[in-house]
Amino acid sequence: METPKKISSVIVLGGGTAGWLTANHLAKKLQPGTANGVCVTLIESPDIPTIGVGEGTVLTIRDTLKYLGISETELLRECDATFKQSIEFINWMAPSDRQTHRYHHVFDYPPAEYAPHLLDWVMQKEQKPDFANAFSYQQAVIEAGKAPKGITHPEYEGVCNYAYHFDAAKFGQLLARHARTNLGVKHIQANISRVDTDEAGNICCLHSDQGQQFVADLFVDCSGANSTLLGQTLNVPFISKKAHIFTDTALAVQVPYTDPQQPIACSTLATAQQAGWIWDIGLTTRRGVGLVYASDFQTEQSALDDLQRYLGTDADALTVRKIPMRTGYYERFWQGNCVAVGMSQGFVEPLEATGLLLFDVSARMLAEQFPVTHQDICRCAARYNKKLRYAWDRVLDFVKLHYCISNRRDSEFWLAHQDSNTWSATLEEDIQHWQRHLPSQYDFTDRASVFNLENHLYVLYGMQFNTMPAAFLQQQADHTQAQQFYRRIADYAQQAAKQLPEHRDLLQRIARFGLQPL
Repeated sequence: METPKKISSVIVLGGGTAGWLTANHLAKKLQPGTANGVCVTLIESPDIPTIGVGEGTVLTIRDTLKYLGISETELLRECDATFKQSIEFINWMAPSDRQTHRYHHVFDYPPAEYAPHLLDWVMQKEQKPDFANAFSYQQAVIEAGKAPKGITHPEYEGVCNYAYHFDAAKFGQLLARHARTNLGVKHIQANISRVDTDEAGNICCLHSDQGQQFVADLFVDCSGANSTLLGQTLNVPFISKKAHIFTDTALAVQVPYTDPQQPIACSTLATAQQAGWIWDIGLTTRRGVGLVYASDFQTEQSALDDLQRYLGTDADALTVRKIPMRTGYYERFWQGNCVAVGMSQGFVEPLEATGLLLFDVSARMLAEQFPVTHQDICRCAARYNKKLRYAWDRVLDFVKLHYCISNRRDSEFWLAHQDSNTWSATLEEDIQHWQRHLPSQYDFTDRASVFNLENHLYVLYGMQFNTMPAAFLQQQADHTQAQQFYRRIADYAQQAAKQLPEHRDLLQRIARFGLQPL
C-alpha cells in the first residue's frame, strides 16, 4: 500500500492583513523550521499597496493576538491603535420627538443572571432604560470617554471587554515582522505573472515576472479582490449578494486632528445616510472616515456631498479614495490544493467589522484543520467549505438585519431594504420568530454563526424591535427583581466610569511606560 504523501510546504500569495494574519496562524500551528514542521512562505508584490480601510476590529482579534504571542503594548505603540468598546449607531431609525436615534452595540455581554429580566424589559412600554444601559455598564463607560482598562491591568485584560482601532497598513507590518522573526515564515517579494495547473486542476507552480518559479503542496490565495488563484486561475464562480446588501462603493478619507489632545472616541461611529452610512474611527493621530453607499440609489457626487457635510469641511482639501465593493463570496473557498482567505474568498461592507473577523476565523480554521497528507485535502476542503459558507450567510444576515428592521422611510434605499423579498429565507424566518418569541441560545446553536445571541439582542432592541410574546409569558416577568437588576447595573456603571482613566490619557501612558506583559 502506497504511503500517503505528507504536506510539507504551503505558499501564501499576498500580504496585507489577510495574508500576514494567515501566515501567522499557519506558522503558529505548523511550526516551520522544526523537524516535522511545514514550511510556510508568503509571496507578496512590492507594487501593490494595502487598501487600508479595515481599521476596526471585534473581540476575537484580542484572543488572536494573545494566542499568536504579539505584545499588546507593541500593537498600541506601533499601529496608532486605540481601544474600541462598541459600535455606536446613529440615525439608523427615524428621529423620535425630534431627537436623533442612537444606540450602542457594546462588547460586554450582559451578566449571566440577565435572562429572567429580558422579558420584563421587553414588556415595559415606557420609562425604561435603553437596552445597552439596562443590561451592561459599558455604555456609561464609553459615554464618559473612559478607557476599558487601567495602566495596571496586564496586557489583554481589562474592566470592560474591548477590541481595537488601528492603522491597517501598520498592523500588517507588525504581523509581518512577527511572522518572520518569531514564527519562521519565509518572505519573498515578487510579481506573479503566470500560474500553472496540472491535469487534475491543482495549482502546481507560480511564475514571477523575473523568471522565478515557486512550488508548494498547498496554496493560500490572499491576493485580495483579484482572487488570482481561486477566482482567476481555477474559475470558481462568484455568488453575488448585491440583491440583499445594496452598498457597492466606499469613499474613504483620513482626517487629521485639529487638536493633538482631542478626546478619542471609544466606539466606531456608524451614522446612517440617505443611501448608506458613514464610519468614523479615532486613532491616536487621526480619524479614519468613510462613506459606504449604494450606487443604484445615489450618485457619486451626491455621496461626496454627504461626506463633506458630515466632515464639516471641503473634502477637496483631503484625499478621498473611491473603493469599489463587490458583495458576495465564491461558491467554494477551498478548491483542490488552493484555499482562499480574505477578500479572495468574498466581501461584505465593513459594518460590524465583518471583514477582518471573517479573515481571522477562516485563517484560524485552516490552521487548526490543516491536512496532514494529500489524501486529507478533499475531506478537509469539504468541511471548510461547509462551515465557512454557513458563517458567510449568517454574517450577511446580521448585516442585513441592521437595515431591514429600521423604520426609516425617507429614501428608496431604506424602503428597498425593508422589502422581505431582499431578505434570505433564514433571516425572514428569524424575524418572524422573534416577533412572537424572545431570542434565545437555541437560535444560535452553531459556533460558525460568528455573531451570537447577545450581539443580536443589542441590535434588535437597540433598534426598538417589537417582540410580543404569547400572553401567558407575561406572567413570568418579575418586575421588582428586574428593577433591582437595573439598579445594580447602573450603580456599577457609575463606579466604573469614575475609576477608569480617560481614553487618550491611558494611551499616552502606555506609549511611555507600556503594559505589564502576561
